[in-house]
Amino acid sequence: MLSLWVFTGLAALLILQRLWELGLSKRNEELMRRQGGYERFPEHYRFMLALHISWFAAMLLEAWYFQRNPSLWVLIVCILGLVLGQILRYLAIHTLGERWSTRIYVVRGKPLIKHGIYKFVRHPNYWGVMLEIICVPLIHAAYGTALIWSLANLVLLRHRIRLEERALK
Repeated sequence: MLSLWVFTGLAALLILQRLWELGLSKRNEELMRRQGGYERFPEHYRFMLALHISWFAAMLLEAWYFQRNPSLWVLIVCILGLVLGQILRYLAIHTLGERWSTRIYVVRGKPLIKHGIYKFVRHPNYWGVMLEIICVPLIHAAYGTALIWSLANLVLLRHRIRLEERALK
């Protein structure tokens, strides 16, 4: 099946991707601030960071410690889930453009985005992240990580979506 080194390389690529996205987010936040935008509910963000950082660590530790391989069908489904997750996330990033951020930012006077992927899917970025959090660990049979972090992510996203909806009113 998939070697641990290939899986670790995949995780490393995803980490680099997340770091690039954080840079993009910071740039967009600066642009929004110049347009009069401001952050809402910043206190929740540290929990989001902790969840994502610990997900990578737990997934790699579990994969290396147990060294299990999933069945071929699980591997195929999870790779497809990862690809779909990436597509959803990047459609959201593209559609939001300079208004995309990992934080909750509000720019007064700007209408809610209802075109692009948002015309068809509510919260496409979060659906993509959910797919990644469950599918990536399962690519190398890290079942505990997939279960625990998926549940934690659901709790966190439920809270974040409520905060976003309050911020956008």
